[in-house]
Parts: sequence; structure tokens; C-alpha cells
Amino acid sequence: MHDRLGAHHTIDDATLDSIIDEHERVTLPRLQRLWAYYRNAPEPVGSLGSAPQSATRRRYQQEQGLPARLTGRTGDPTLDDRLGPRREVVIENDIAWRVQAMIDFMFAKPVRVLSESPDKAKREQIERIMAEVWHASGGVSLMQDIALVGHVYGHVDLLLRLDEPALLAAGDDPSKIARAVRIELVQPSRGIPVVDEHDYRKLKAYILTLPRKEMGQKPAGALRRVLGLGGQGSGRERSIEILVPGVRTLRIGEAPARAERSALLPAELPVVHIQNIQQPFRYEGVSEVEPLIPLQDELNTRLSDRASRVTMQSFKMYIARGIEGFEKIPVGPGQVWATDNPEASVEAFGGDASSPSEEKHIEEIREALDKQSGVPPIAAGVVRAKIGNLSSANALRITLMGVLSKTARKRVTYGDGITRLGELLLKALDRAGTLRTEPADRRLSLLWPDPLPADPREQAAAAVARRDLGVPEDRVLAELGYPRPDRD
Repeated sequence: MHDRLGAHHTIDDATLDSIIDEHERVTLPRLQRLWAYYRNAPEPVGSLGSAPQSATRRRYQQEQGLPARLTGRTGDPTLDDRLGPRREVVIENDIAWRVQAMIDFMFAKPVRVLSESPDKAKREQIERIMAEVWHASGGVSLMQDIALVGHVYGHVDLLLRLDEPALLAAGDDPSKIARAVRIELVQPSRGIPVVDEHDYRKLKAYILTLPRKEMGQKPAGALRRVLGLGGQGSGRERSIEILVPGVRTLRIGEAPARAERSALLPAELPVVHIQNIQQPFRYEGVSEVEPLIPLQDELNTRLSDRASRVTMQSFKMYIARGIEGFEKIPVGPGQVWATDNPEASVEAFGGDASSPSEEKHIEEIREALDKQSGVPPIAAGVVRAKIGNLSSANALRITLMGVLSKTARKRVTYGDGITRLGELLLKALDRAGTLRTEPADRRLSLLWPDPLPADPREQAAAAVARRDLGVPEDRVLAELGYPRPDRD
């Protein structure tokens, strides 16, 4: 994105319109499609009957990837009439459970933020503050939401909100500090980055569109299109928040813009960007959903075809010749058909039949989904005979090698974002005089739990070995999941 900031770190209305319009035309449809395939929420498309109390017919969002011969919809009424009515559609959302399994491997258990400060007392104080701040903002639930947004969209942005007067008066009380700080997860459909044209890793500004429509207010321009309201209007009839280093500008409708300067972060943008999987030279990371969409469409198509075949072949049908009124005679056990026509006949056809190529094709699609995502069915608890003997933890790790290696890779990107956010907070606390720190004191790391169940005896033996090597006792206990021991 080009340099769109003026000399005073402001964005004029014309440039603002251009940025939001580009986001709405190019980025937003892609983001909406990714979420639609993950969530696969049913949408009402009409009534099943003419009566007022008739049930509402619903269509799942993944149906957009099915061919017209199944859905009966092309957008052209002439062609739709030739295709006939909508056939039986089967939607099996193989994307959602794989994404949830990846999140479970990353954040099913709490992650602890550790301080690398050389001062032991300061290290303990920083860790208490970090634990309180994350707990007040949502704790492990917030981290799971961060992972969900990042896995679906490919990236996630975190915003550090500071109540600066409250933070200046908080002293060194971790609970008061936590009440003055909020870690906010930004929905990618709302957050619009202005990236440095020379370095894709740096943000020059950040724009948040606020989904707000007050009584008598008509959002217009690009924001009207973002909100799906259509039409044209004044560029000032919108509600947005503009963040540049040290300055926050809020524009609500036609009211004058309000600019607030930060005393605690005067030169920093309080936004941390996290890529799900690194994508060099691009602001966006790699989504877990996007590469699975073609395979999901193919799977749903073949499952729908198989459902139609089964429907046609599950029950025998009959052709009767020379039997008057046969269409009115019920078919059932002990039923006798009689006629005086010597040439009369009844021919049965249909019945379920094996289709090996169809079953093989569906199985290969599922295996392709396993390879593309790195998440085999056993990660969700589906055990098949072909996985072999899982009598040891090493055998289980080999079976789950794909998802474990991908989890380790993503822990680098998510961990880097979480620690950068913590370092930004420590810098603000230092300027507030709440917690004086040097750059060496602000280095943080994360303690990630093992995603796989472990033998308690093996854990205890490993903990004893780590303690004997000189690892602090409180850290060893934390790795085992025990609270910090009380000290006099």
C-alpha cells in the first residue's frame, strides 16, 4: 500500500474514502468467503409452504461451491428452468473440525507468559502483571479466539487499549493495572492496515470501521457499501477510528473529529500483527481454510451425487404392462396382482448397487484434506484400524507428526505477537512510573504446554532432572501445572 500519511500523520477524507473502498471491494469479499466456509451457517432462503406458520427453508453457505446441476441455480432464470428443481444436497463440513483441532493443539491449556529479566524480584512482578492482564482480557478464551481468527483469515491483529489516567494512578498493584489495560481482538473485516511501502512488516497507521448506525444518521460513501446499505453520500457520514503512532482520532458521523495523544506510547502504534503461517513479503498470513475450499467443494459434490444415487437405487421400482389400474395398487408384502391379459408382466428394477470407484474417490478426497491440513481424523478422536499400534507416546507423536510440526511452527508466530504485545505494555508501564524496567527486563517468553497427554511418572522424572540441572523450582512447578509456591 502506498504512503498515504501526510506530514502531520493524518489521513485526508479523499484518501480515507479510497482506503476503505479498496478494503470493501478487494479484501472484504475474500474474508467473508473464508468465514462462510468455516462457519457454514444456514441462511433462510424462503418458506417451505404458503401458510404463515410454514417452516423456513434454509441453505448452507458451503452450497455456493456446488455445481448448478445440484442446486438448480445459475443466476439465469432461463437456464434454471432447464436444470429443474434443486436436488438432494449433502454438506459435510470437514473444514470446521480440522480448524478446531488445530486450535485445541495450540491453546487447549493456558499459556504462561514468562519474564527473562535478570532481576528475580522484577521477574516475578512482571509475570504477575502479565497473568492479571491476560486474565482480565479473557485469558485462555481470548487466546483461543485469537487462534480461531488467525486460522480462518490467515492473520489477526491485537490492539492494546490503555486507560492512561487509571494506569498512572494504579501504582504497582497488578489488579489495578489489569483494570486499566485491555487486549482487544480486532476482527479483520473491521481492521484496515496502512502498511509501509518500503517494509511490509511495519504499520504506518491502522483504521477501524465501527459498525454503528445511530438514529437519523445515514452512513455513506464507502462505509455504506461496507455495511451493505448501498447508495452514495457524504464522506464524513461514517464512524471510524484512526490510529497513528502516538495519536488516536475518532470520527463519529458528522461530529468533529476528536484526537487524543498518548503520553505513555508517544511513538508507538498500539497494534500487534500476527500471521497464522508466515508469508514472506505479504502483510497477510496463510489461512488454514483457503486451501481446503476446493477439496471441500469436491467432497460435498460427490456426497450429494451419492445421496441422489442411493435415493434412486435404495428401493426397487416396477414397470407393469397389461395390468389396468396398477398405478393405484399398493405395493407390499402379500400383495396379489391379477389380470386376464396373458401378455401382462411386472418387471422390477433398481435396488442398491455397489459403486467402488465412487467410494474410492471420496476416500481419496478425505485423504487429500488430511494431507493439506495436516490434521488426521485421529486428532479429533476418530481411531481407525490402519493407524497401527499406539501403545507408546512416541508412536502417537509419529502418527500426529503433521499437526504437531504445524503447531510448533505457528507457536513461533503467535508467540512472537503475544510477547511483543507484552513488551509494549511494559514500555507503557515504565513511562507511567508504575514498573520501572530496562530493555533487558522487557524480554518475554512463553511456556507452552504439551498438546498431547503425558504420563505423570515421566513428567515427574523429567521435572526432577530439570531441577537438578539448575532450573528454578517455581518454573519447574509451573511446567507441571502447579501454582507458584508461597514465599515468606
